[in-house]
Amino acid sequence: MTAVEQATHWRGRTAVLALGTFAVGTDAFVIAGVLPAIAGSLGVSLAAAGQLVTVFSLAYALTAVPLGVLTADWPRRRALVVALAAFTVGNVLTALAPDYGLVLASRVIAAAGAALFTATASATAAALAGESHRGRAIAIVMLGITSSLILGAPLGTAIGTVADWRATIWFVTALGLVAAVLVWVLLPAIAAPAGSSGLRARLAPLTDRRVLGLLVRSVVIFVGVYLPYTYLSAVYAPATGERGELIALLLLGYGVAGTAGNLLAGTLADRVGPRRVILAATLALAAVFLAVPLARDAGLPIALLAVLVSGWLSFSITTPQQQELVALAPTAQSVATSLYQSAIYLAVSLSGVVGGLGLSLLGAAWLAPLAAVLVLAGGVMTTRTSRG
Repeated sequence: MTAVEQATHWRGRTAVLALGTFAVGTDAFVIAGVLPAIAGSLGVSLAAAGQLVTVFSLAYALTAVPLGVLTADWPRRRALVVALAAFTVGNVLTALAPDYGLVLASRVIAAAGAALFTATASATAAALAGESHRGRAIAIVMLGITSSLILGAPLGTAIGTVADWRATIWFVTALGLVAAVLVWVLLPAIAAPAGSSGLRARLAPLTDRRVLGLLVRSVVIFVGVYLPYTYLSAVYAPATGERGELIALLLLGYGVAGTAGNLLAGTLADRVGPRRVILAATLALAAVFLAVPLARDAGLPIALLAVLVSGWLSFSITTPQQQELVALAPTAQSVATSLYQSAIYLAVSLSGVVGGLGLSLLGAAWLAPLAAVLVLAGGVMTTRTSRG
């Protein structure tokens, strides 16, 4: 691909990748909205149905790196299509499975495809756009994830309400199939990065202290980011009165603000460098979290403002983190982004555990200040683990 072609076409081609991450994100988020229907249909408890979410997250985290290593020297288009094929097959099996055990197994297949696609899509977007537009390209790919939270999951839940939960899964399957076709037709042939062949080259990020340091700080930061989000209903209970429609409003505001923050962060990271964006976002987010105990008691408008700002800043971190990561591992970008995806899903899991302990030991009012300590610690780590 010539430089002129690259400059002209990277946005449209990256948008195709965003459709794939929209499908993946919708699949990850929508199950929570149809859990009661799944439980009733399969004759299991709501708690057992909830394990579909747990299994998907764990399978995603555990398969991302091995699949990234296995496919590191594949042409990018092939890896993306194979990933979406696995994702689609997994969802077809979910939609057709007659019992709980098969549904559970099918979520593992779908999660493996999702993990491979998301990591490969970020690395491919960076390659399509080139170094000068890398942050914006990754931000577009991540837009698929944030928009699935705002649009995909509610739409899928509505389909499940009108029809049944299997119709929701067929909707996700269709999204994955369309994305696979568009990736195959519209993406150019992109070879794996030079030097990515051989097991030693593929595993190089695992021995790079800078990469490992970035991954550790990502876990620390995102445990802090997801801690108040996971327990948002408890954190902002004084402002919402625990009314479902008001909690939904806060969640919607968080997602919309996060989408805008993600896109702006990609542009800023291209202009001033990812480390500066990460530092600014973590410091500002820590300050917002420290103010949450006051915001939660000051009424709904102030609580909504706190949620909007925290959503904006939270999603301003992930794109610059990935941008810095692919720069640190130029010959093993798909493995590096796979490691990043595993780190994020580990952080999501840990946020539930840490938040649960904090809730019982400190109370809901102190969850956001606890998150502030973690985010601030991650910001400090940024000064030590990032190259200038």
